[in-house]
Amino acid sequence: MTTGRRLRIAVLNRVFTPTAGGAERYSMALVEQLASGHELHVFAQRIEHNWPGVSYHRVSSPLTRPRWINQLWYDCASWWATRRGFDLVHSHENTWHGNVQTVHVLPVKHNLFQGRSGWRLALRYLKVATSARLLTYLAIEHCRFAPRPGKLIVATSPALRDVVLKTYPGCQVTVLAPGVAMPDRVADPQAARGRLGLPRAGRLLAFVANDYGKKGLSTLLEALCRLPADLNLAVVGDPRHIEKFSDQASSLGLASRVHFLGYLKEVAPLYEAADLLVHPTLEDTFAMVVLEAMAHGLPVVVSDARYCGIAGLLSNGVNAMILNSPTDAAQLAQIIERVLTDAALREQLATGARQFARQYAWPGVARAQEETYRQLCAL
Repeated sequence: MTTGRRLRIAVLNRVFTPTAGGAERYSMALVEQLASGHELHVFAQRIEHNWPGVSYHRVSSPLTRPRWINQLWYDCASWWATRRGFDLVHSHENTWHGNVQTVHVLPVKHNLFQGRSGWRLALRYLKVATSARLLTYLAIEHCRFAPRPGKLIVATSPALRDVVLKTYPGCQVTVLAPGVAMPDRVADPQAARGRLGLPRAGRLLAFVANDYGKKGLSTLLEALCRLPADLNLAVVGDPRHIEKFSDQASSLGLASRVHFLGYLKEVAPLYEAADLLVHPTLEDTFAMVVLEAMAHGLPVVVSDARYCGIAGLLSNGVNAMILNSPTDAAQLAQIIERVLTDAALREQLATGARQFARQYAWPGVARAQEETYRQLCAL
């Protein structure tokens, strides 16, 4: 891949494991892509990754709670460890240091103040002024987005770029969407269901998220009540949420149809097993799970661009089904039923999904990231 000199790059990610979430999988996949051409050093507090040629440096975590103190500790420790000896530092965290700052979430400042005015805004300022946690997060974020030579902000979607520029005018922001690994095998749904312990009969929806609430599982469960009894749902993600949503499934009479699988280090078998990925998220700056499912040719239903960054790149009915309201269970049920009963639409969505995903295959994304590195190093 590399066409110039070999760079020594520090990568900052507090949690470097495949089960942590989309941002972490983005970081890990990028490291894997670049490791053959550059010297990669990962600085993390939790590491569950082993890739040839990558050096791993465990950052201490004397206090994991409260989280804001741990974040400040990590930022200070990683700054000290990477302050010299590297061509550049690539941060996926809220840090004040790092030549490349990849932003995966909405800015704290945006979440705190967007849409507030009058006394509500005054109360929010009071809350911030009396909170060491919020003051710390805002101070670090302000430094993160402050323009300076040799620094570039990378947003994972156009929608996120627009929010960053509105919140922090003047910073330099480019868009580089996450990449995806294109499968090199033909899916065997029955075998995949067997490996996951899922029912072989009937049809299967897939839901993948670590924050079940924010990503719309409650609405999906309500929609499932309106759909045929042979339709099952597999839920993958943080098992800490299982009890709450298992209770909801039981109260809706869905206990036998909803299968909570917890964390999966490899989510590919679920994409192979399912008939449809449903992602009625309330907030997602990109949604890597949608792109991953599309790479497997799995039809997807996803909230529109107001709620999910990748939706701004998709075409309704061509490569995905776009949901106008992620809290409208009736609308969601209608869309799911339409996809599952219309073979021609399913084929169109599957073909369109693969074509879309190929544009974001990891080798091309990694080359684009490498080019930003070289441009910064040339300054």
